[in-house]
Amino acid sequence: MHPIISKSIIYFLLAVCGLFMVVPFIWMISTSLMTQSEFNKNDAIFIPKEEYYVWNKDGVEHKIILVTERGSESVIHVLDENNQIAAEYPEYMSVPSSEIEFVKKKPSIHLDNYTRAFRQVPFATYFANTIFVSIVTLIGVFLTSILAAYAFARMEFKGSDFIFYLFLSMMIVPQPVYLISSYMLLDKFNWLDTYYALIVPWCVNIFTIFLFRQHFKSLPQELFDAASIDGCSTFGMLWRIVLPLSKPIIATASIFSLISSWNSFMWPLVMVDRPELRVLQVGLSYFNQEASTQTTLLMAASTFSILPILILFFIAQKQIIASYSRSGLKD
Repeated sequence: MHPIISKSIIYFLLAVCGLFMVVPFIWMISTSLMTQSEFNKNDAIFIPKEEYYVWNKDGVEHKIILVTERGSESVIHVLDENNQIAAEYPEYMSVPSSEIEFVKKKPSIHLDNYTRAFRQVPFATYFANTIFVSIVTLIGVFLTSILAAYAFARMEFKGSDFIFYLFLSMMIVPQPVYLISSYMLLDKFNWLDTYYALIVPWCVNIFTIFLFRQHFKSLPQELFDAASIDGCSTFGMLWRIVLPLSKPIIATASIFSLISSWNSFMWPLVMVDRPELRVLQVGLSYFNQEASTQTTLLMAASTFSILPILILFFIAQKQIIASYSRSGLKD
């Protein structure tokens, strides 16, 4: 096959896959800009539009709800400025159908969903808790992962490969399997409903250890031999040689860890009950229950909840690509 044709096919398939990934985000943002009545019409629209009826009386337009049409007459509710049934008019009143007009505005964007979402649920507290838990967990992950990966990659001890692969096999255990046992263990420590339960169990990340180990193994042995001749200690090699050469892999591990902490839902939902300790994803679920069918507010809250992690990903995407191109994932 001609290289141009094969490249075109690859680009087409990538574009289709990318479209499938992007459409849910577009729908979420679009829904966050609608009114609830627009969303309830279930027209599967991506561009918000506002549709309503007006009653023209003596050249003045009144926004109304059309209840029913009876030939030349229509039964309506007249609305006030707050979209409530106006008190100065009868609840059910009949007017000539010729005085009623259907209005469609397109596009119709309602940014007030974002301010209303913040007012209904204490998202500032949820944001602060999520940022605190994510950053402290990231520090813990770095401490454990760098030391463990350096030991597995650059230090020789009996059974190191067996321990590493045993460690690696734990990645296949799904979270629901150890959720109950972890709950009972944290209860023994009296850590339930505290920050300890949200942070400490996640300070060891096996995948991050794997990433760092693969990168550390790819570094030239000559660097360590030269440092050893110069009298550099084991910790000195890690601090002065390995870490300065690991900036891309550190950026990648940071993004993965932050995304994992930011999107964590099941664990904090089970381990924490106090509202002041809720993280963002748990707050969204409670917001859904409290706001009932207010889907537009929920989508607005979801949009600004993913915004920080999305910006962070775009800033560090070059480092992520560089980390894979330099270290690879092969053993």
